[in-house]
Amino acid sequence: MKTVTTLILAAGKGTRMKSDLAKVLFEMAGKPLVYHVIKTAKDFGSKTVVLIVGHQAEKVRETTKNLGVNYVLQEQQLGTGHAVIQAKNFVEDEKNDVLILLGDAPLVTVETLENLYETHKKTNASATVLTGILEDATGYGRIIRNENGSVEKIVEQKDATENEKSVCEINSGIFFFKAKDLSRALQKLTSDNAQNEYYLTDTVEIFRKENKIVSAYAAKDINEVHGINTIEQLQNVEKIFLLRN
Repeated sequence: MKTVTTLILAAGKGTRMKSDLAKVLFEMAGKPLVYHVIKTAKDFGSKTVVLIVGHQAEKVRETTKNLGVNYVLQEQQLGTGHAVIQAKNFVEDEKNDVLILLGDAPLVTVETLENLYETHKKTNASATVLTGILEDATGYGRIIRNENGSVEKIVEQKDATENEKSVCEINSGIFFFKAKDLSRALQKLTSDNAQNEYYLTDTVEIFRKENKIVSAYAAKDINEVHGINTIEQLQNVEKIFLLRN
């Protein structure tokens, strides 16, 4: 029996979509993007699903009101860590694990989440990140591993050294966390970086300094880790989704 609470990051505006519509409400295969992500979370067996909403929060709530989810408001968008901090009550209530999904990444499968979860439990990790291998990783956060293969840190493109930029393994933004460890790490996040944002990925370095384990599982299909930032990317993701279903 899984005891997993899923937090879905769904607050973004999606400026590059060239529309005022909340990004998670753009449709793919006749349903809003976030619908597909909620369905995956429930099919995986999440006990509780929480949408972290922001831009057009009321519209997102209205569109998803019959899907059996909870809501948390992120009024200012100050990064992924800041988003999760808004849902801290759900994290503190959780005795077991927290899954982080992205409202604009609808191609991740239940099978991949099962493999990620298995890695998380088997390695007794405080955090386990879903990764992907790209020939050209420009723009993505890089996974920096140590000699044991564990994750040492995740570094954003803007903060990466030239050496770190040569790494091809990227962060998908999808994680499992031990809830109690995540809850403590959220209290230590700062916005001391190039973006002045609270990165959820900074929890990795927090855990490493405490000698806790951070694991990673690379998705077999790189398409699963693709988010959507433009209409062209949405069309491409929809094609992949329709071919798969």
